[in-house]
Amino acid sequence: MKRESKQLQLIREKLRQREYEFAIPHFFEEMANDDLNFADIEHAIQHGQISRVFTDDPRGPRYEIVGEAADGRTIAVVCRVKDTGRLLLITTWEIYE
Repeated sequence: MKRESKQLQLIREKLRQREYEFAIPHFFEEMANDDLNFADIEHAIQHGQISRVFTDDPRGPRYEIVGEAADGRTIAVVCRVKDTGRLLLITTWEIYE
């Protein structure tokens, strides 16, 4: 299994177990800017795929997950697993095509 697939499974498990936190206030500001709610974030992570991995952060890799919001819009969520083991939800946005 590819490393990204294992990472996506881990991210999804952290979300299911509610082992997450947010980059405050940035994450909530970005949700509001695109009229997203947390159900949209959950849906995108549970059904989306990792589209990019950012490895230039000394705190660890960040993952961009692209998927559908609960209402069918395409969105992106950037997150990483912290040293504490908790999922950090960093930012989100709607992808306009």
